[in-house]
Amino acid sequence: MPSAAPPASAAAHASRPARVLSYVESLTPHLFVPSRSRPVRAKFWLLAADTQVRPHSHPWAQVAISTAGVIRLTVDTGTYIVPPSRALWIPPGVEHAVTMVEDADLRTLYLYQSAGRCGPDVARADEAPWRQCRVLEVSDLLRALVREMPGEPDGAAPPAPDVLRRERHLSALIQDELRRASAVRLGVDLPRDKRLRRLCEAVLADPTRHATLDAWAGDSGASARTMARLFRQELACTFTQWHQQVILAKAVALAAGRRPINQIAAELGYASPSAFSAMVRRAVGQPPGRFLGQARTGP
Repeated sequence: MPSAAPPASAAAHASRPARVLSYVESLTPHLFVPSRSRPVRAKFWLLAADTQVRPHSHPWAQVAISTAGVIRLTVDTGTYIVPPSRALWIPPGVEHAVTMVEDADLRTLYLYQSAGRCGPDVARADEAPWRQCRVLEVSDLLRALVREMPGEPDGAAPPAPDVLRRERHLSALIQDELRRASAVRLGVDLPRDKRLRRLCEAVLADPTRHATLDAWAGDSGASARTMARLFRQELACTFTQWHQQVILAKAVALAAGRRPINQIAAELGYASPSAFSAMVRRAVGQPPGRFLGQARTGP
């Protein structure tokens, strides 16, 4: 039965213990509720690697930005790897969990959405793309604006009038920058079957822990044959193809953090940069320098 073609150094990663997540609740969104008078609210958290914010949802939109460190956001149908040069738009009402792939300075924006509307103050005719999760480019200006937003929670002393005026100016500029931001694909599809979902979540947490589908299936309590069939039925691909998507998405995230290609190759379990380069060429028809170049253009 076919299994994933592992990187050359995969044997060194076999049988490593699973990474252990620590869980936190939804980081008090009820203390930062956006409103018509305060359409964008901001909060900031420093969170350690392997921390996960438990699944939650809220009736307003959210933008997640990490100014340092890679984060991963998971929704029902997929997961998105978000490096510091990107941001993730989350529509109102979408349940999501956020995992710190690395130590991260997580900055969250909450955006007011009037009844039935969706998007950063866009026209009705332009709402469709904003009704799904989107990974967006982060401009230098957007990053600077987010850093300047007040982050005091509700219940503290009321903001002074000049603070509120400045917040409204910043909010208008933030929404304008979001409307102008280009969308990029850093997502990986996820299945609905619970057994396959557990396997996929384990791979996403530590994609080089096992070398073959047989080993991953052993952790899930199902046979490799069953898992291979579920990959075809649920995700219309093989495990090898899906695992490659995970590796490529993580490579883009690492490249956005200014890591050199030889370090990216090592972190992803490849014995040499040339082995990693060969995989990228086979997958996307481009050398890593060109494929990952766009990831390096972020601030």
